[in-house]
This record gives sequence, structure tokens and C-alpha cells, in this order.
Amino acid sequence: MDPVSSLFFAQHFKIAFLEKKGTEFQDWVARLGSHALGADFEIVRPYGKQGDWKCDGRQVTTGTIFQCYGPETPTDKKTIAKVDADFAGALAKWPEFIKRWVFVHNIPGGQPPAVVAHLDTLRAAHPDITFELWSETELFAWHATLDDARALLLYGAVPTQQIASGLELSDLQPVIDVLERREPHPNDPLPAPPSAEKLEKNALSLEAADLLRLGRRKVRLVETYFDKAGPVELGEKIAEAFRDQYAKLQSMQLEPDQIFTYLQKFAGVSGEPKRQAAAMAVMAYFFDRCDIFEDPDTKAVGA
Repeated sequence: MDPVSSLFFAQHFKIAFLEKKGTEFQDWVARLGSHALGADFEIVRPYGKQGDWKCDGRQVTTGTIFQCYGPETPTDKKTIAKVDADFAGALAKWPEFIKRWVFVHNIPGGQPPAVVAHLDTLRAAHPDITFELWSETELFAWHATLDDARALLLYGAVPTQQIASGLELSDLQPVIDVLERREPHPNDPLPAPPSAEKLEKNALSLEAADLLRLGRRKVRLVETYFDKAGPVELGEKIAEAFRDQYAKLQSMQLEPDQIFTYLQKFAGVSGEPKRQAAAMAVMAYFFDRCDIFEDPDTKAVGA
């Protein structure tokens, strides 16, 4: 797989995992399973009054029923009720098939202890069935098995190394047009530039670091764009948009990579491949020049 395409496919996986809710999440997981496992994974769709028999998909060789949960506002009680209803329904409809039951969710940070403990009660009550909680790590293992063709079917087209290297000034225009539709706060001071230790300080993943390095290859192009764009305040207007979005995401107490993924979406890392590559270049430019993520603590004099 093209190394640049691989990076963007991985980020599209993360964006889908974080953003899809309800039936969109269960449909996406089912499609991912089908692409990853082929004929061994059977998608089960709702059908009239029958519904889906409490099964979003099943793996034939292991006797596994997959049930997905992507709630807008999860709580312990809602999740436990969902677990009980879905497992009881699956057991009633697939009694001869079910050997393993997997509850797939996209709640950042994992499930609370009450939900985890509740699965222990189900394990004790049904010792012949294996119970598992799946989230990002397990789903990414499926993603990692995809070749170019299957990833393309699931996520759509992404930049290649050739596309990312061939960006021109005109390719930045659609990204800038969207980002500049934000009015800055006029009294906000310009931030100090971040240090070279910023990636380490914010515990960003190797994949995020690689994407920023990719974007930095075209930072000079972004600088040239702002030099030629006309209004000197354009760059600061977009910097303010990034700072504002980062502050909102940070207030949600998300993990650094989750914030990075949402900022990619904000920057426009979607659509046709050139636009995705251009958006990554713009994001790298502002990562280095404004308050997106935190700067390392300044060392005390004489330390």
C-alpha cells in the first residue's frame, strides 16, 4: 500500500469511529467486518417486523454474534439495558449458532466499571459462551488487514505520495475558503510559536506525527499562499478558527489523538484526494504557528 495512502486511510478509520452514531455506526462496523473477513463475516440487516434478530453481523467459523452500540449520550443504565436486551434477543434467535457474543462500542476511553462488571455476571450465567467488549483497538485490527482495493471501497479515494508531492497554490484555495469563514476575536494576542518538543509533550501517536511531517513538506506553499492572498489578517483569522476549535475539543477531555482527528475533520481532510492533502498541509502550518495542542513547559533558568 502507498505509505501516504495508508496514513490517510488510518485517519479516515479514526474519523469514522469517533463520529458515526446509532445505525450509521453499526452499518460501518458491519461493512468493515465484511471487507476484513470476507465470506466468513455475514452482515445481518433489519427486515420488516423481524428486525435483525439482535445481530448486526456474525462470523461463521467462530459462531460469533456482533452487536454494535454508538450512542449519542451513553450512561451506565442505558448501556447495561442495551447489553441485556441484545444478548437475550440473540440467544433466543441464534441458540444453536452462538458461541461468542461481542458488544462493539465507540465510547472514547472504554466502558465504565458497572458495565464491565455486568458482563462478568453474564459470563457466570452462560459459561459456554465467550463475552467480549470491542472498541477502537479491535476494530483497527480489522482495518489493518485491508488492502488498497478494499480500503478504497470502504473509505473512498485518498491522497497518494505523488498527489501529496504535487500540490500547487490553487489546491489550497478550497481549504482556505472554508476555514476563513470564521470571525476572529479582535483582542486575542498572537500566540508564541511552538517548540520542536511539541509532539512529545502532547503524546500524539506515530501516525499523527507522520501526517504532520507529510503536511510540513508543503508548509512553504502555505506560507506563499498567505503572502499572496492579500489581506494580512487572513492567516490570523484562520489561526483563530483553529484555536477556538481546539479549545472546544480540549474542554471535552478527549485523548490527544482524538483531538487531532477532529481537527483534521475541521481542517477539511475529506473529499477528493488533493483537497485532503492540501488540508493536511494547512493543518501542519497552523500546528506550528498557533495554539493547536500545548507547548512544552519552559525549563527554569539554570535547571
